[in-house]
Amino acid sequence: MLFRDREDAGRKLAESYRGPVEDLVVLGIPRGGIPVGYHLARELGGELDVLVARKLPIPHNPEAGFGAVAPDGSLYLNEEMLRHLHLTQEQVRAIASRVLVEVRRRLKAYRGERPFPDLGGKNVVLTDDGLATGYTMIAAVEMVRKADPASVNVAVPVSPENTARRLRPLVDHFHCLHVSDRYPFAVADFYLDFHDLTDDEVLRYL
Repeated sequence: MLFRDREDAGRKLAESYRGPVEDLVVLGIPRGGIPVGYHLARELGGELDVLVARKLPIPHNPEAGFGAVAPDGSLYLNEEMLRHLHLTQEQVRAIASRVLVEVRRRLKAYRGERPFPDLGGKNVVLTDDGLATGYTMIAAVEMVRKADPASVNVAVPVSPENTARRLRPLVDHFHCLHVSDRYPFAVADFYLDFHDLTDDEVLRYL
C-alpha cells in the first residue's frame, strides 16, 4: 500500500510533478481520476475538467478489453490482441459504436451543457487513479492531441512497467510515482481505501 486514498495520491502526485504548469488544464478520467485530478489542479494552479474514455470489451469476456474509445471517436486498438481474437472489422466497429454512445452519455452526465474546454495552446495533464492496460489513457491522449495543446502530459500514481513503457513515447511528460513489475497487477493493491466512487461523489469535485 502506497496511498491512503485517491486524494492522498493526488496530493503526492502534485508535490512531485515536474511537467509544465503554465496555462494548465487537468483532465481526470472518471471515476477514480477525478479526486486525483482535483488535488493536482488545486496544488498546481490549474483548471480541473473531465474526459471520459472507456475500454472496448472482449466479447464473452467483458472484464478484459482490446482497446478504448474517447468521446470524439478517437480509438486505440491493440492490434496484436485483435489478431488473436479473430474479430472482424464489422464486429470491432459495432463494439466501438456501442461504447461510444455510453462514453458520450456519461460525459454529458458529468458536464451537463458546459462545452468542452478549449485546449489550444494549453498544457494538459491527463490523470487517473492508476493505469492497468493504459488503453483508455491512450485514447484520451489521442483526442487531446487533436486540440493543438502546447503539451500533452500524463500523471498517475501507479502503473505496470509495460504500460508505462507503452505510454512514455506518446506524451511530452510522463509522471508516475510507482512503476511496478508486480504480476498480477491491480491498482487497488496500492490503496488502503479504494472504494467504488459514485457519480454524486465525482460531481462534488467538479
